[in-house]
Order: sequence, then structure tokens, then C-alpha cells
Amino acid sequence: MQTVSAEMASHLAQEVTTLATCWKITRRDGQVLGFTDHDSDLVVDALSYKAATGMVPSAVTSQAGMAVDNLEIEGMLSDDAITQAGLLNGHYDHAELTIFMVDYTAPTHGRLHVKTGWLGEVTVRDGVFAVEVRGLSAALQQTIGEVYTATCRARLGDTRCSKNLSALTVTGSIDSVESEFAFYDAARTEVNGYFSYGVITFTSGLNAGQSMEVRDFTDGRFALFLPLPYAVTAGDTYIAVAGCDKRIDTCVGRFNNAVNFRGEPHVPGAGKLFETSGTRSLE
Repeated sequence: MQTVSAEMASHLAQEVTTLATCWKITRRDGQVLGFTDHDSDLVVDALSYKAATGMVPSAVTSQAGMAVDNLEIEGMLSDDAITQAGLLNGHYDHAELTIFMVDYTAPTHGRLHVKTGWLGEVTVRDGVFAVEVRGLSAALQQTIGEVYTATCRARLGDTRCSKNLSALTVTGSIDSVESEFAFYDAARTEVNGYFSYGVITFTSGLNAGQSMEVRDFTDGRFALFLPLPYAVTAGDTYIAVAGCDKRIDTCVGRFNNAVNFRGEPHVPGAGKLFETSGTRSLE
């Protein structure tokens, strides 16, 4: 049960209310931002909530039980604090979000709490961003600890993998462009697949500072999982880090790092458990 101040309770009991919705975003780097759907800025608890952000939330619903409550917010890139580069670089991913309502004629009279949660991954298209808000119960659906997997659970270059990425990192420049998803560097001599699932970071051009995961690398052609926010042009420079598909064969053959492999490729799977004489392979 939610408790509100006496002033807020009295205001809610009136036939006509003067309520404004506020969004408080706390990013993982500690920066706190405030926004409101009111037509002018509001100051609540010493934090300024900026108006005219173009934010449009979906209906806010809460359910009994353990079902996850989800909310989606769309907005225009209209505020200096919310830039396309910041969104695409993940500055707002998994930020904490608090939504509440105040009487905009008397913001000091308390607030009516609406929702608390975390932002999911943000998508940006044509100057509009969309983000899913995950409720508090979403944390209860996370896997605690680790489970057996045939593939490696470490990330290439992290403390568990312990592979030094400096020897796996190269620099280069783009020769020709196929699309925002794909481009070429004819000077690359690495084997096909070397940069697949790796990361490429642009160091010049319109995409300078942008990093994207490589979906496939074949004959000097980089194909990305997602398009870059700006056009890629010939001459743009980059830094690329080798990728790993997390299979034991790759760990042994490409990285000679089987001692640090964090998977169980030889543990029998469900197919082996349910195998019968009629389905057993004769190999």
C-alpha cells in the first residue's frame, strides 16, 4: 500500500487535479537526469525536471503475482542531455528509472509513486528513441550462478579468459563501403572469421568513437550486427579486436587457450539423456 502526504491526499480527493508526471533517470555512471510532461520545468527535491522532452509513455500497469511489469517510453532527441551518440554508446542501458506524479502548482507537497524499474537496451531511429522499462520483479527471473554450457562463458580478454587482447587488436582504414552494415578493408590478411563476434571501433569520420559488434568477417569484408548511426566513408579509420565464437575448437586452434576454457563441451546434453536403442547413432 502506498503512503502519500496529507497535502497530496487532499489534492487527489479534489474533482480537478493539477498533476504532472516526472521521470528520474539515474545512469550507471552516477549522472542523474529529470524530465516531466509538464509544459514548464519543475524542481522536485532540488532536482530540475525538464519539460518539452517529447517523452510518451505507454500505459503503466502492475499485476498481482510475480509476472513482470513492462512499460515502454518513446521520446524525441530534443534535450542536450540525451544525445544519439550517448544512447547508441549504451550510456542509458540498465539505468534506474523512477516515475512519479506531483502537483505542479506545489511540488513540495509530496509525490505519488507510479513505477520503479530499469531501462532495457535503447533503440534509436529517425531522431526518435524507444526504451523498455523492466519492473522490479524482472530481477527475479535472472539466473543466479552458472549453468553447464557447451560454449565458453568467459568473454574474450576478461579475467577468466586471461587472453591478452593487445596481440589480437589491429588498426586499419576503410577502402570501400557496401552499406551501413558492411564495408571493406582490402589490406586485411587475417583468415576468414577472425573478427567475427569481435568489436570494431571507429577512430575517425562521422562514427568516431562508435563501437559495433562484427557479425561476420570474410575476405576483408566486415559485416555488422547493427547499422552504424552515421554513414561510413572510404578513408575512415578503425580499431578492430578479434572475435571468439566460444567453441572449444576455436579456443584451441586460434587462441591456444584451452586451459582457460569456461565451458563443458563434453558433458552429455539432453539428446544423450533421452537416447534409445532406436535413436542411438552407430558412429
